[in-house]
Amino acid sequence: MKSVFVALAFLAVAAAVEDVVQILRQEADVGFDGTYKHAFETSDGIAVEEHGVLKNAGSENAAVEATGSYEFTAPDGIKYALHYVADENGFQPQADFLPTPPPIPAAIQRALDYIASHPQPLPQGKEMSRNEELSFNLIGMSKDEC
Repeated sequence: MKSVFVALAFLAVAAAVEDVVQILRQEADVGFDGTYKHAFETSDGIAVEEHGVLKNAGSENAAVEATGSYEFTAPDGIKYALHYVADENGFQPQADFLPTPPPIPAAIQRALDYIASHPQPLPQGKEMSRNEELSFNLIGMSKDEC
């Protein structure tokens, strides 16, 4: 009876070992100028890669711009890949499997076009807030155009 229990324990350990994911490749490099690169690939089909660079170094607008991608295979066997840029405009993913927004209704588009073609001047001495800047960016205007 003990030998059966021991044999079953060994089989359980052997089955668990098959689920261990191996790191096939791993890279990491950080430069003195703020650039970096990291990547890895696993035995279960995951691949990740990212490159980054420091933009506007030494200024108050310093920011990291990163570009990268990752791939993985879902449990149903479908392989997914996503590429992205992350910068001062936020995280911008691109992939076939991401949902797309519905079209803008015609009445809303007309209103946005009107707003874009009829900018309102700011009161004397008022600075535009970050939220206002982002709102103008959404309709394709810079703060200098208003």
